[in-house]
Amino acid sequence: MPTLGVLNDSSGFMVGEGMKSKVLVVEDYEDTREFMKFLLQDYGFDVSEATNGYEAIEAVNKQVPDLILMDISMPGMDGLTAARKIREQISARKTPIIAITAYGEAAQRKALEAGCDASLSKPIDFEDLEPVLARYLSK
Repeated sequence: MPTLGVLNDSSGFMVGEGMKSKVLVVEDYEDTREFMKFLLQDYGFDVSEATNGYEAIEAVNKQVPDLILMDISMPGMDGLTAARKIREQISARKTPIIAITAYGEAAQRKALEAGCDASLSKPIDFEDLEPVLARYLSK
């Protein structure tokens, strides 16, 4: 596995003294969600999960994460709508939202228009995810 220069002894990106970064993974496909959760936990992140936009908003209302990885195509409330609604919340307005899509550049543009900070293509490759995590969690 690649090493992250901003990791602290495999305990995750640190956002405050003694605190692990909290990442919310929003993905309707269980295998993909479990893979991302496993990968992030392996690097020491505190990971919570949601299976659709409604659950994502509920999770953010309970505890604002340090970063959200959001699939944009889900049943119920999609990721674009959820991102817009999360951006309306004062407490989560600055939380980075990274869109995850299998639909190419047009979908990535729509994600940015909806308030996402960046986007990644499926399937998720840690080589692509690593710089995004470093950029948004190493502040």
